[in-house]
Amino acid sequence: MTSIQLSEIQNKSKIIKARELAIEFTSTHIKYYRHGWQSWSLASWTDLGFIPVQKPAIFHPLQVNAEYVNDQNPNGSWLGAVEFEDGNILLLGALSTDAHVHLVENQLSGRFDADDGEWFTAFGQEDVVFAEYAEQLGIRLGKLNKKEAPRIWCSWYSLYTAIDEEILYKTFDMIGDQPFDVLQVDDGWQVKVGDWDVNQKFPSGMQALADKIKSTNRKAGLWLAPLLAVKSSKLFQGHADWFLRDERGHFVSAGFNWNEQLYALDTTHPDVISWLVALMQQVRAWGFDYLKLDFLYAGALQGKRYKNMPREAAYRECLQVLREAMGSDAFFLTCGTPILPAIGMCDAIRIGPDVSFEWENYRNAHLLYNPSTPETKNAIRTVTHRLWLGSLLHIDPDVAYFESKENSLTTEQKNLLQDLAYVCKFKATSDLPQWMTKNEMDELRLFLNSNPVIKQTGRYTFQINDRKVDFTPALSLPAAKTGLLGLFASLLAWLGDRHIVLHFFRMLDDRALRKRRNSL
Repeated sequence: MTSIQLSEIQNKSKIIKARELAIEFTSTHIKYYRHGWQSWSLASWTDLGFIPVQKPAIFHPLQVNAEYVNDQNPNGSWLGAVEFEDGNILLLGALSTDAHVHLVENQLSGRFDADDGEWFTAFGQEDVVFAEYAEQLGIRLGKLNKKEAPRIWCSWYSLYTAIDEEILYKTFDMIGDQPFDVLQVDDGWQVKVGDWDVNQKFPSGMQALADKIKSTNRKAGLWLAPLLAVKSSKLFQGHADWFLRDERGHFVSAGFNWNEQLYALDTTHPDVISWLVALMQQVRAWGFDYLKLDFLYAGALQGKRYKNMPREAAYRECLQVLREAMGSDAFFLTCGTPILPAIGMCDAIRIGPDVSFEWENYRNAHLLYNPSTPETKNAIRTVTHRLWLGSLLHIDPDVAYFESKENSLTTEQKNLLQDLAYVCKFKATSDLPQWMTKNEMDELRLFLNSNPVIKQTGRYTFQINDRKVDFTPALSLPAAKTGLLGLFASLLAWLGDRHIVLHFFRMLDDRALRKRRNSL
């Protein structure tokens, strides 16, 4: 291991090549910057103590870097930073994929999984240090090449999987002349995850759906999750040799969703590459120009690959294949993606968990201690800690809300989401015009047309035109539960790992969605 003293970089940043690098310091440190692995993983300045392992464990593959989830020392993917009493920070960041950073007492150390790599080291004011790190990443990995992010309406947060041809066509008409650039169809159009053919809810087909969107003088957007499949899919049943396995020959779990076990494709397998290329070309042939590819972490899970190479490097190669197959004229948004490997490979990246009509869910946030689940507070917390990525590509904070009919957020909480969209320069909503009042429609129009002057005034504070905005109310993490409440939380986590319990909650969710759809 290469070791240096903090004094060696206090006056000027350094780039050091090593497989393992440690920086020793003696100053009193008070906080650690934890950078989560993928879009939904926690990123935050935290205290130095142990953070409880988020639950249930069945979701670890699709929420965190499962290889390090039980590490009790402060740690994170590719980079970490220490804040000192004087307000300065020490940052250690990898300049390529497959690296992890730990803090152990007075030593900040990083390690690449395979060969030597470059480390960026710097000490000083937070904004200056992160800006220089982003600049170095851009030199090596690339930067965005599209000047402005489109303004998007998507179907997910109002209808979820309860979409069909009738309701989408009706909604597209009712959106009227709202200044959206893209109308994006989300999850619910496909036969199954893994089987990307149109289902019976869209009898006219996908090309007709794209044509309907384009008839409104907007681009057609589509959601897919191409790097994994549910167990019951024809893809998994017919091509088991395409999927990742571990050292014992067992399939690698990609988590649990859609009421089924998920499995990850081996993106280095030649037949998988050909299949992915054909899928992207098919989607473009249907007429979709804006592609949101989701659950992409599956391409970087640990496992034995056809091509022997580090997992994140393999994933980055896959993103390049997808980019080339869809064409440079498509707008490519990555979601559920490991962060650093996606830089330079896409136009935009989701940088936080999904939002929700709930500010905070007590069960998930306080009992299961899960900062990755869909909650507005979770989303704002992680997004505000990844704003430094904005010089590299478009950063997606997820949708903002305006309607109140199907929403429990307060006006102040909705305003924070809208302000975060201004800060990120990425505007989207999923609100149905069927639910919105005239005032809410007017507020949406103003939001989509506004381009305010943004000035950051502190770690979590901004000036938006002449307004002061503070995101601090969304940043706290709950305390670990002890005693009887701690025991109950452990029981809840155990139940959350049982398929039968997840099936039950999915049944309740599906019933609520059917009721919502039937009300329209």
